[in-house]
Amino acid sequence: MPPHHIAPPDHRTAGTTGDLPRVRTADEARAAVRILLPALAEGVIRRRRWAMATAERLQADRGAIDTLRDLRARYGAGPLWLPAGGRSLVLLLDSGDLARGLRETPEPFSPATPEKRRALEQFQPHGSLISRGAPRAVRRRLNELALDTPHPLHRVAPAVAGRVREEAAEVAARATRDGLDWDLFARGWWRSVRRIVLGDAARDAHDLTRRLAGLRAAGNWSLLHPRRRLARAEFLVRLQRYAFQAGADTLAGQLHLGDTGPEADPVGQVPHWLFAFDAAGMATLRALALLAGHPEAAARARAELTGADLAAPAPLPFLRACVLESVRLWPTTPVLLRESTEPTRWGDATVSRGTAFAAFTPYFHRAEPGGSYGDRFEPDIWLDGRAAENPALVPFSAGPGVCPGENVVLLTASTWLGVLLSGRTFTLDSPVRPHPRAPIPATLNHFGLRFTARRG
Repeated sequence: MPPHHIAPPDHRTAGTTGDLPRVRTADEARAAVRILLPALAEGVIRRRRWAMATAERLQADRGAIDTLRDLRARYGAGPLWLPAGGRSLVLLLDSGDLARGLRETPEPFSPATPEKRRALEQFQPHGSLISRGAPRAVRRRLNELALDTPHPLHRVAPAVAGRVREEAAEVAARATRDGLDWDLFARGWWRSVRRIVLGDAARDAHDLTRRLAGLRAAGNWSLLHPRRRLARAEFLVRLQRYAFQAGADTLAGQLHLGDTGPEADPVGQVPHWLFAFDAAGMATLRALALLAGHPEAAARARAELTGADLAAPAPLPFLRACVLESVRLWPTTPVLLRESTEPTRWGDATVSRGTAFAAFTPYFHRAEPGGSYGDRFEPDIWLDGRAAENPALVPFSAGPGVCPGENVVLLTASTWLGVLLSGRTFTLDSPVRPHPRAPIPATLNHFGLRFTARRG
C-alpha cells in the first residue's frame, strides 16, 4: 500500500482540517488535460462524433486511467483535492470511498450537482436525478414503480420483447444484405425505444428524438449554455401528447401506478428514460463488437439462444452479462458526480459543504480492481459473483441512486442481441477490433463500428 502522499501537500483543501492532499500544479494540469477535458469534449450528455473518433484514435481513456493510477501512486489511495475552474473538486481513487459516496446518496452526497442540474434541465427540469428533498423521493419512487425496478422481466416484458423483435429483425435483414453500422442500428433502436416507452403511435416520431438530441447537445455545455426554454417547451408538449395516449403495455402507461400529483410530474420523468436508452444503444452495439471479436463467447451466446424462445420474454443471462461487460469496459457514464450537502469526514480531514466528488468510472472498472479481468472481456464475472463482490464495478451506479431502469435496459439490449445473432454471424470490419489476444481497447467509438453479417 503506497503512503497517503509522498511529500507534504503544498495546499490544504479549503474549509478542511487534516491532510487531504492537493495535487501539485503540474499534476493538476495533467489531470485536467488527460481526464476532464477529454470527457467534456466527447460530450457528457450527448456524444459528439468527431470527438469520439479522435478519442478512439488517441485511446484517450487509457491516458486518463494511467494518469489516475499514477496519481494514486504519488499521493495515496485517499480522496485527492483537485481545483477545477474555481470549483472545489475531490477525486475519488479508492473503491471503498466510491462505495461510500454511492451508499450515502442523496444525503450527504447529492447527485444533483449544479453542473448536472444545469445540463439536464435543458430537457428534464423535474427529473428525479436532479431533484432534492421531498420532490426527489416522490419522483424516485414513481420511477421505480413504472420501471418495475427490482424485477429482471418487467411486467410489460411481453410487449417490450415483441416490439424489439420486430424492429431488430428488420435491422438484421438489412444488415445481412448491406452490413451493419451505427446509423442503421440507431434507426431501428430508436423505433423500438419509442414504441417501448410511448407506444406504437410514436414509432416514427423521429422529430421527437431529434428535438431531444438538440436539447441534449445544449446540455453538453452545462453552466455555459443558456436554457433553451422555448425548445424545451415544444419538446415537452409533443412528448405529453404521446405519453397521455400511451397504452398500459408501455413504460409511460405504467406511470399511473404511483403518485401523479403536480410534485411528481409523471411525464417529466420520461425524458430521462429516452436519454438513458441512447446510452443503452451504445452499450448494445459495443457488446455485439465484443462478441464478434470473441468467437467462443459468440458461440456460447448462440447456444443460449438455441434454448430460448424469443417469441416470449427470455432472461438470456449470458447476453445480459455481455451487455454489463460492455458497460464495464466502456462506461456510458464516464464520471459519477456527487456534491456534499454538509461537512463530511474523510479520514482526518473534514471537507466542506458544497464540495464536488468525482469518480472516473473507466479507472474503477479497469485499473482499481487489480483483477485479471481489468482489460479482458470476462462476462462470467457477472454470473459467478466476482462482479457483485467488487464495489469498484458500477455499470449502472449503485446504492440508493442506482439506475432504476437497469433491468428494463438489460431486457431490451439482450433481446436486441438475441434477434441479431439468431442464425447470423457478425464480423467486425472497423479498424479498432476487440479480440482475445490483446487488451481490450480503452476507448471504442460506437459511431465508427461496422460489421459484416452472414447467415449461419
